[in-house]
Amino acid sequence: MAAYETFPPAARALALLAGLLLAGCSSNSLGSGNFISSLSGQPAAAPAPAPPPSPPADMAGRWRFVSTNGEACGMTFTAPVGAAQGAVAPEGGCPGNFFTSRHWVFEQGSLALLDHNRKPLVQLKQSPVGRFEGETANREFVWLER
Repeated sequence: MAAYETFPPAARALALLAGLLLAGCSSNSLGSGNFISSLSGQPAAAPAPAPPPSPPADMAGRWRFVSTNGEACGMTFTAPVGAAQGAVAPEGGCPGNFFTSRHWVFEQGSLALLDHNRKPLVQLKQSPVGRFEGETANREFVWLER
């Protein structure tokens, strides 16, 4: 007598059912990888994409853009509260080519100032003192403060 024959018929049926259920979880005919959705005939819903992170500060308003060589200018940022991008209106006297700043985008934990062609001018990270700091392509330290 085989070992499985020593179990009562109800136990054998339950073991067979459990084996079939486990096999169905690992692969199903729809290829969705979701056993429950394969039972209903509906594909599994994809998770909703996460919203882009908003900046750690409300960017709208007037900011002062400063470089280590002593040049500075005012910049007015516009955007709805919590927005991850918006417009920039620089005032006269901006260091380097930052007079061409027209857009800002906050992504991957940094604030990017972009020119009129949406070309990045600088990436700035928020510092512990609450301002945004970064380094230009020519290795000049700059920051944006209220």
